[in-house]
Amino acid sequence: MTETSSSHVVIAGGGVAALETLMALRDLAGDRVAITLIAPEQRFSYRPMKVAEPFHLGHAREYALADIVHDHGARFIHDTVAEVEPEQQVVRCGSGMHVPYDQLVLATGAKPGPAFRDAITFGEDPSEERLHGLLADLEQGYAKSVAFVVPGEAAWTLPLYEIALMTARQVWGMGIDGVRFTLVTPEERPLAMFGAAASQAVGEMLAAENIEFVGPAYASVGHGYVVADPGGRRIDVDRVVSLPVLNGHPMVGVPADATGFIPVDPHGRVAGLPGVYAAGDGTNFPIKQGGLATQQADAVAQAIAAAAGVDIQPEPFRPVLRGLLLTGGDDRYLRHAVAGGGGEPEVAGHALWWPPTKIAGRYISAYLFESDERQMLEDIGAGRLEVHLPLDAHVAAEHP
Repeated sequence: MTETSSSHVVIAGGGVAALETLMALRDLAGDRVAITLIAPEQRFSYRPMKVAEPFHLGHAREYALADIVHDHGARFIHDTVAEVEPEQQVVRCGSGMHVPYDQLVLATGAKPGPAFRDAITFGEDPSEERLHGLLADLEQGYAKSVAFVVPGEAAWTLPLYEIALMTARQVWGMGIDGVRFTLVTPEERPLAMFGAAASQAVGEMLAAENIEFVGPAYASVGHGYVVADPGGRRIDVDRVVSLPVLNGHPMVGVPADATGFIPVDPHGRVAGLPGVYAAGDGTNFPIKQGGLATQQADAVAQAIAAAAGVDIQPEPFRPVLRGLLLTGGDDRYLRHAVAGGGGEPEVAGHALWWPPTKIAGRYISAYLFESDERQMLEDIGAGRLEVHLPLDAHVAAEHP
């Protein structure tokens, strides 16, 4: 099939869901689809690793979006999508450009914002610098107590556990005594969404680092204190670290709920808009996580590929949570089929999927992993990097 007779798919967004959709479509549908990706960013940032940056345990790598799009035989437009005109099957960009589509995938993500005025909000641009300041204050004795607070509206809690564990380990590792750590969350048990075994393991890790778990509790935060309800317990603290709350990106011509998220069916179809799909954090699925975004994107790609004539039976989105909990020491791999039917929840000190990355996606994980390996080999060959590999690097793990 030539490009002129191909179905034209427009993907709006430059994050995980958008790129997974691009890669899955190219693999499933080949030249049956011509793909255009429109994104306001020029670079893709591997954001899950930002949690490690203040502790010098990793960094969020960046990749040129144009290169990724080119690698998959698609067209890249650096712009925003301001409006969808479903009757004309056209999107209007912020620049005024109109781009026609046969199928449209909205993967525009969510907007993070602070839940509390008197807290360091992880995920905001200055948060890394403020976390560095928190660690310096703890080291120098200006702060003696920290509360890590999960807002009631939080859609993904794992990063705060990582920050709490890595902060405590760094403080104890510096030989500092007398610091009090508290984690306040609406969850009944630590990381409850991953099941009982994971909760027990994470709870033991918190206890080992002298981090008090307070839950289920809904917190209000003031200057120098946290109040945990029900019960009204007041916890006096010097610093508070919180997760952000998320809102969607409302778009003219697209239905959305009260917080801006797009309602979709299990195949990612947007009700009332033929040929329009959505995937990722911008949808109304309550858990916002990179691995789940890739699974939504895969379901969308299968539906579009089938519509383009590919002989496949599209599978609906069946969420399987895969989370790599960074701790600054004994990291944990967590897996749970939250929709059921996927066996017992798992927790392990070794990889449960391959490649063993923070985002476990069928296509994007392998692509970025291989890209990083190529870059590492180039750096080694140029003398810019020395690497010492373990004797036994074999890992038996599933592919998402």
